[in-house]
Amino acid sequence: MAEWDLRKLRILRALDERGTVTATAEALHMTPSAVSQQLTNLARQLGVPLLQPQGRRVRLTDAARLVLRHADAVFEELERADATLAAYARGEAGEVRVGAFSTAVPALVVPAVRALRESCPRVSVRVRELEAAEAFESLADGEVEIALSLAAEAPTAADPRFTRFPLLSDPLDVALPPDHPLAGASALGLTDLAAEPWIFGGSGPWSDITRRACEAAGFSPHQAHSASDWTAILALVEAGMGVALVPRMAAARRDGVAMRELTSDRPVRHVVAALRKGSEQAPALANFLAALRSTAAESITRP
Repeated sequence: MAEWDLRKLRILRALDERGTVTATAEALHMTPSAVSQQLTNLARQLGVPLLQPQGRRVRLTDAARLVLRHADAVFEELERADATLAAYARGEAGEVRVGAFSTAVPALVVPAVRALRESCPRVSVRVRELEAAEAFESLADGEVEIALSLAAEAPTAADPRFTRFPLLSDPLDVALPPDHPLAGASALGLTDLAAEPWIFGGSGPWSDITRRACEAAGFSPHQAHSASDWTAILALVEAGMGVALVPRMAAARRDGVAMRELTSDRPVRHVVAALRKGSEQAPALANFLAALRSTAAESITRP
């Protein structure tokens, strides 16, 4: 295989453009003898003659023009590579892998991806829906580069593996059957619902959040039904089978359910993003994190 030397190929291309060795030397800040020597070495490396004398000048051989035809394609690809690397260095190209819990995907991740497409269309984002524990395992293992979770389920801020960023405090509203006596109450607190049948998951983060919120208000919720999917929970509420706490940022809503903001004992869940320590300097990741934080800051959720 021939030995290709990009610097010498650029000299050959400059000679084709300038027409003379002297003009080529001036353009490249070389001496004419250095230009001639480099082209002689290139001809030796490629095993074909590149120049023919033509009076006091030289002209390119057919072999040289064949070489340039392929060299131009190489230079074009190198220009594209330079542009791509420059965009990567600015965070305008690359890939970001995100692990997020279910309600964070439509409420935070998708709007952040849309915003990022406007400013950095060559950054691609791959999303995996994960529970909190899975998200941090995947983050630690390098399977994702940013994890969205609840602060209560995340490793502590002192964990040396991760850097945490608070995103937002998500209020929990109560879902009531539309004909519930308290559905139209002027004020509503968790203690008003102490005797109600409750609907929440049998285990996991949402079960813990519901239990903690009710216990902080002074009572232990009676779990009438166990469900973890928001569609299932709200369907049970709509059927008059109980009440449930629902995060404000949850995508699921039903017309047959009365969503009420709690005016006292108002529980919230704190949403955080986490990255591996030091990775926040990666340009594409930093740009996505900025879009995510902006989305969280601009998020206006209502019951």
